[in-house]
Amino acid sequence: MRGTTMFSTIRRRHFSTITAAVALTAVAACATTTDAAKSTDQPTPTRISTAYELPGDRVYPEGIAVDVRSGDTYVGSYANGAIYHATPGARRAEIFLTEGTDGRKTTNGLKVDKAGRLWVIDSTAGVAVYDTATRAMIARFDVPASTPHMVNDLAITPDGTAYLTDSTAAVVYRVTPAQLADTAAHGGKAVLTAQFDLNAELAAHETGTFTLNGIVTDDSGRYLLAVDMTAGELYRIATEPNSPDPIRKVAMHGGDLKHGDGLELHGDTLWAAHNTTNTISRWKITDDGATATLERSITDASLSIPTTLVRTGDQTLVVSSQFDKGGPMGPGTPTNPFTVLTVDGI
Repeated sequence: MRGTTMFSTIRRRHFSTITAAVALTAVAACATTTDAAKSTDQPTPTRISTAYELPGDRVYPEGIAVDVRSGDTYVGSYANGAIYHATPGARRAEIFLTEGTDGRKTTNGLKVDKAGRLWVIDSTAGVAVYDTATRAMIARFDVPASTPHMVNDLAITPDGTAYLTDSTAAVVYRVTPAQLADTAAHGGKAVLTAQFDLNAELAAHETGTFTLNGIVTDDSGRYLLAVDMTAGELYRIATEPNSPDPIRKVAMHGGDLKHGDGLELHGDTLWAAHNTTNTISRWKITDDGATATLERSITDASLSIPTTLVRTGDQTLVVSSQFDKGGPMGPGTPTNPFTVLTVDGI
């Protein structure tokens, strides 16, 4: 509970200075596209619709993951830590793990690895790993209680290594397959350790400011891309040992990633959810991850604070969090049911 209180306080303080500006931006920019999109020949029209509903009247979803073996998706509740499961074509998700399972207070980033294990981040504690077939917890990795933290998102490279961002510590944790197997075989609990420290690389910011958020891996697993949501910058992190250039700021053309939350990378195309501006952007990644060029961006108030997104088949599924309607970003009443959206044209 102490960790939850700290996180809520930090998050509300971070967003309180931009709430009014965001409200005006969202209304004024509703259903707009960037000049980059307009300059393309006959861009695909944007259409936003409901993919499926989530059960519960105060879900406030935050993360989403897809199991590439089946196309099933998993969504987590920031409000209570529950996990929801939806099969392809389902109009309503079902509860996969009930709220408070294994003491989880909240759910942030989610990912399903190639072995069918579901990785679930609790921002106040760390990450737990579940067998999707049995729903049993395999292992958990916690941040030391004395360390100020807000574990946020994760990426899993092709070799099965997981990398997790910490938004207040500005570090990236690592869990290797060997560490996962060893922890599962010896009590199921271990401590997260930082593999990359980006504090010296990030733009100057006040202590406690949210920085690192979404993180993805390229197809080869040679590098990661992580967003600094406050500065709007993107960082390339080399995973190869003894890299001569382990961390570099990506050169960005045509825009930025301010308020950048969840990321999705397929080949050389990167998608980003910009939460408080109700924006989804698409970028071309070139030069082995050194350059990002904005290709298209849509802003629409109906996205209702999109926290993350995932590509499955030809769909772009976007989590509509409604954090600003009685959730962690402000008072109010959410519109029920909570939904995962499908966004065409991005």
